[in-house]
Amino acid sequence: MPRPISNDLRERIAEAIDNGMSRNAAAKRFNVGISTAVRLMQRRLRSGTLAPKQMGGYRQYLLEPHEAVVRELVATTPDITLAELEAQLRKHKIKASASAIHRYLVHVGLRFKKNFARQ
Repeated sequence: MPRPISNDLRERIAEAIDNGMSRNAAAKRFNVGISTAVRLMQRRLRSGTLAPKQMGGYRQYLLEPHEAVVRELVATTPDITLAELEAQLRKHKIKASASAIHRYLVHVGLRFKKNFARQ
């Protein structure tokens, strides 16, 4: 993922646009994409700042608030498949994809690997 453009360049682009230059001309002058100049001015209009948003950091799992429900479903049917678990969660009005469910199960240690020797 590319780095955000520097605050100095952001300020120079905004200053040029404030002084009457079009967004397209400012983008060409400072060698950035037109959409970059447009989004930069939209960001300043919405939030009042030109600073970039935070990149990275912790992102909460989609199913984290519903941990009790997930644990209960897995406890009642230990060999439940991801598709079945997805259907059961939908009955509880919880919408999550199979991959989101899998990532969460691995995160909380409820991973179950089927093995022909267990059958």
